[in-house]
Formats: sequence, C-alpha cells, structure tokens
Amino acid sequence: MRDRMHDLDVGLLLALDALLKDRNVTHAAARLGITQPALSARLTRLRQLFGDPLLIPAASGRGMVPTPHAAALQPELGKILDHLREFANLAQVFDPATSTRTFRIAATDNPAAILAPDLVPVLKAAAPQVRLAIVLPDRSRLTADLEEGRVDLFVGTAEDAAGSLIGRTLFDEEFVTAQRRGHPRGNRPLTLDEYCALDHLLISTSGGSFTGMIDQALAALGRQRRVSVSVQNYALAPVVLMNSDCICTLPRRFLQRFTTALDLLEPPLALDRFQMSAFWHPRMAGDPAHAWLREQVFAAARTQRP
Repeated sequence: MRDRMHDLDVGLLLALDALLKDRNVTHAAARLGITQPALSARLTRLRQLFGDPLLIPAASGRGMVPTPHAAALQPELGKILDHLREFANLAQVFDPATSTRTFRIAATDNPAAILAPDLVPVLKAAAPQVRLAIVLPDRSRLTADLEEGRVDLFVGTAEDAAGSLIGRTLFDEEFVTAQRRGHPRGNRPLTLDEYCALDHLLISTSGGSFTGMIDQALAALGRQRRVSVSVQNYALAPVVLMNSDCICTLPRRFLQRFTTALDLLEPPLALDRFQMSAFWHPRMAGDPAHAWLREQVFAAARTQRP
C-alpha cells in the first residue's frame, strides 16, 4: 500500500487549512493568494488522497461544511502546520534571551585569557541560558572542526588559520613588563641591563620551556635574560608575580586587569605588536545565531582598552 506521505505537500495542507477556516472557496483562495480554479484543483487532489469529499456545499447554499473526516483532521492539521512553520523558521530565528544553545570557541591560552573575562559577562547578560565552551584548537583539523560545526569560532593569529576561513581583526596588542607592587627595584623605568639581570617568569604553553620570542629578540641584540620560572598557563602568572620578585613580559590587555597588585612598565627593547582575529567557516556566515555570537565577541574585544 502506497504511503500517503508521498502524495502530500505543504501546498495541499495549506489549502485544506484555509478551506476549513473559511469554508468558502473564494475567501480561502484569497487567503492563500491563488486563483479559485487553482484552489478547486487542490481540493480535488485532497478528496482523492483522503477518499472523502472533505467539504460539501452547505444546505443554505452559502459556503461549505466539513465532513466528519475533515472535522477530525482539522485540530491535527493546525498542529502540523505550526510545527512546519517553526521548522521553516528555525535557521532564521535566534532569540538570545531564550536560547539554550552551546557555543564553542577554540583559542589558545593567550587569546582566551585576554578575551574571556569580558566575553562571559556580555554573553550572560544577553543570553542567560546560553552555554560557552572555550577549548584548545586542534590545528591539524581546525578547518574541518569549523566546517562541521564542532567549533563555532577560532580566535588566534592569521598564521594559524587557513585561507579558506573568514576572518576579522579583534584587537591589536602590545607587550608590557609586570612586577609586583613594592618590588625591591622600585618602579622606575627598566634599563636593558637591569631587565637581563632580573629573574623572569615565562609562560610556555607547550610546557617546560625556558625560552621564547623575547629571548629571540634579546639574542638579536647579543643579550640574554635569566628565566627562572616557567608555567604553562596565563592564570598562574599574576599569582606568581604578586608573590615573588620575578618580572614577566606579557600582552598589556591581560596584565592591565591586575594593576592593583602589579606595576606595568615598558620593556627596554623593541617588541613587535601582534593582532588577534576571529575566524569562522563561510557556511556559517548567514546563520543568525552564529552572527549574534560574532557580534558578542567583537563587542567584548571593543571593551578592552590598552
């Protein structure tokens, strides 16, 4: 026996709904924006499909009345059309106030530590039920993760993103050097000799390294520093600095959050500025929920002031 679903289409369902509501071919056709002959043809198809007249002329000669079969269909028909409308609009409607969506942002420790403190309050204020996961990027499959929706955004440098992704700069950043308030050296400007002689804290995201880009910049000057502490994540850096005489050179936007306990100083050597950008897959460009997330990330980045 042939499944009737193969013969149904939305146009037929809308025609039956309009006829049951108006019980008049002229009015129902006007509701649907089609001609009376077109609606009559749909009614003929519906009668054949259901094996029932569905609507018959009223005894008064004005309009039509539903058969018992049609009357039984009407409540469920309304529910089906409501679900279809929700389904059709699902991808084009996003209400942050009621959404329970989970967003995933891939970012290494540096951009995550800079962005997350401002992003989380922005998200929670606008979308209290939305969940945010900040995960480490798997660079070997980053583009695939973005394309397949396992990750919504990647925040990082252009060097880490494939050319097929869409990108937008979040902020331009510079490095500063931090020391604890009350450091024995005082808070006078750093000289290069003093900088090289002091104990340094270094963040090694790979873990355990005691050299980094600053050591390369010093080597170009024929100098070297003394890195005595290496930690793997940004969260530890302010705690160690506040409780030791180490100094540390990190992005200003991260360190400026701790100026009640730390002095920020200009490094005594030239260090290149760097940019952080947000990247996403082109297939997500028109998704309303994704567009909303991007705007929240850009808004959070704008609240950061060097």
